[in-house]
Amino acid sequence: MSVSPSASSPVPPVLSALGRRARPPAITALMQVALETPGLLSLAAGFTDNATLPLTALGEGMRRLTLEAPDKEFLQYGTNAGRPGLRAALAARVLAQDAAAGGGGAPAVAPEAVAARAAQTFVTNGSQQALYLAVQTLCEPGDIVLLDRPSYFVFLELLGGLGVEARSLPTDVEGRLDARALAVMLGQLRSSGARSRLKAVYFVSWFSNPSGRTLGADEKRVLAATLRAEDCVVPVIEDAAYRELGFDPAAASAQAGVLGDRAWDGFPRLYTGTLTKPFATGLKVGFGMCDDAAWRSAMLHVKGHQDFGTANFAQALLERALLDGGFEAQLGVLRGAYREKRDALHQALVAGGLAGLGWRWRVPEGGLYLWLEGPPGLDTGGDSAFCRACLREGVLYVPGALCHGDAPPKNTVRLSYGVLPPSALAEAGARFCRAARACAAPLASDAAQAEGAAR
Repeated sequence: MSVSPSASSPVPPVLSALGRRARPPAITALMQVALETPGLLSLAAGFTDNATLPLTALGEGMRRLTLEAPDKEFLQYGTNAGRPGLRAALAARVLAQDAAAGGGGAPAVAPEAVAARAAQTFVTNGSQQALYLAVQTLCEPGDIVLLDRPSYFVFLELLGGLGVEARSLPTDVEGRLDARALAVMLGQLRSSGARSRLKAVYFVSWFSNPSGRTLGADEKRVLAATLRAEDCVVPVIEDAAYRELGFDPAAASAQAGVLGDRAWDGFPRLYTGTLTKPFATGLKVGFGMCDDAAWRSAMLHVKGHQDFGTANFAQALLERALLDGGFEAQLGVLRGAYREKRDALHQALVAGGLAGLGWRWRVPEGGLYLWLEGPPGLDTGGDSAFCRACLREGVLYVPGALCHGDAPPKNTVRLSYGVLPPSALAEAGARFCRAARACAAPLASDAAQAEGAAR
């Protein structure tokens, strides 16, 4: 005799494999710590600066929209691929940047080239949606994606949620791509029978999140050549989220993206960008440009199932900003503000004697992040003594171990200077140095004991 469950004892749903794999994003936990700790200065979240948000430009854009579009079409649903005017403006901008790569100024971009690129462009709910669509349409659980080392930890979490294995591209001691080691890795994939599971390569080219480093044109070409030589012509995903945030405006055109680089001919290519970080984060508008028709169509089909079109109003505001110069003006504000913030945090770390404690870092020429490597033997993980020391001092960071596909080093840290004003960044840097100093003595003692035991 079967018994029906009572109303007070609901039967839980049976989750799909995707639902069972889902985990809360690491940034959620970091944000919760920041919100729940009074007086905490967070160098963790990659948010942008409230004081620089373009309120005036957006207000003027809204005024002009209401005057010039009396039919109110910008308040109606838009198309799945995005506003034609916005797509054309984005296509023209990226083509001009690629054409100017290598110096000599930006030559005129032919209208037919703009039209062709606009047809390859689709607008998304932030560039994160474009990345998700790319992996969803390429990968099955158990497949492999190669990515830079270190890499964008939210993309790593995306892969984990979809059951995709992340493997880091090998690098040398300077953090540059190691082509020989990559060839060995690809050979091992082939000999082990795992080559068929390699579905894509992903990298952040400009002022990377998390390292702040730019992947040079020579490195990208070596990567393309090595993949081709090893018969691994797989889809490539280039993340250009920070291309516009070089402190020198010419940095965006210092090299071409994969769509404009002949070294990548024959590879299915997806270039992703955003209008969020370089303008207004709350608008959440990104884009993808894909030269493979079948892959692009698949992404658009899935996108249509998800939202059948990114917010038309936000797109209209950004289209207006690109066309009337408001976007460029905002970039000028941000570049100056973020350079000042970078300097404030860097100088605080120098003044706090961090280098003398065995820490190393590069000073980035753009983006929002400092990437720090602590002394050997230090553990900077979320449950480490160092993390607890930082929280006692009132400062928060992102553990670098979150930013690796495999074999993560335990002694790295990402610091973001995007949110706090320079004075608060100086204080946050001083607190970080105090925590590092408090942990240096036990670390030195452990090293001395290990050396004595070895003798």
